[in-house]
Amino acid sequence: MRAVLVQVAAAPPKRFAGGGYWEAMKGDMTGWFEVRVDGPRRHHYRLFCRLDYAALGRPGPLLAVICGLSKPFRTQLSDADYRRVRDLGREYLAQNPRSLA
Repeated sequence: MRAVLVQVAAAPPKRFAGGGYWEAMKGDMTGWFEVRVDGPRRHHYRLFCRLDYAALGRPGPLLAVICGLSKPFRTQLSDADYRRVRDLGREYLAQNPRSLA
């Protein structure tokens, strides 16, 4: 697996209430943020992101977009989908300096 990563100029703050497009994830996904967007015909698109305060040689924090997934209306992503996201996140954090696209 290879993560596709993006560096952006701004990131959400360490603490925020969520409630719009951004949601702080819980449980096995603590430390992750999910961007939720609904598309045509009620199709759901998700971006899974991490805040990176430890990237060498980069002004921080970075908002690292680790993975994007989509799903039909009223369905759930599988445990395997979430496992893949976490695996990509571990791959990203294992490298420092980070691999940024």
